[in-house]
Amino acid sequence: MGTVCLILGTYYAVSLMLIGLNFGLAVGFIAGLVTFIPYLGALIGGALAIGLALFQFWGDWGTIALVAGVFWVGQVAEGNFLTPKLVGSSVGLHPVWLLLALSVFGALFGFVGMLVAVPVSAAMGVIARYATGEYKAGSLYLGISGRDDP
Repeated sequence: MGTVCLILGTYYAVSLMLIGLNFGLAVGFIAGLVTFIPYLGALIGGALAIGLALFQFWGDWGTIALVAGVFWVGQVAEGNFLTPKLVGSSVGLHPVWLLLALSVFGALFGFVGMLVAVPVSAAMGVIARYATGEYKAGSLYLGISGRDDP
């Protein structure tokens, strides 16, 4: 997850500085730092950046839309590419299972559910793989009877 935070923080900072937003580096750093909590980094960073853009670029709605677009693209990249590929591969979960876990835990338990979704689903995956391995090595799966047949 630290790699995702670093990538998104760098993307936000560089993009906002290229647009010309004052304090773009600081906003990108803050947004990247808080990205380990799903959606919160984009919300805090987006609110800060759009608020600063409104003061700095008042009347230039295209530039303000660019600032909002930076966070929209960052959120799409995080949700569809970075988190499933980087976090899913490191915890041994397929990206689809990772997105499903985040969705289900978020819907059931809210914000706290999204925080614990990845570790709990990774633990469930380890237990399921262990149980499957034990079953496949067992006599029931192999068709070996425990009794002597004449």
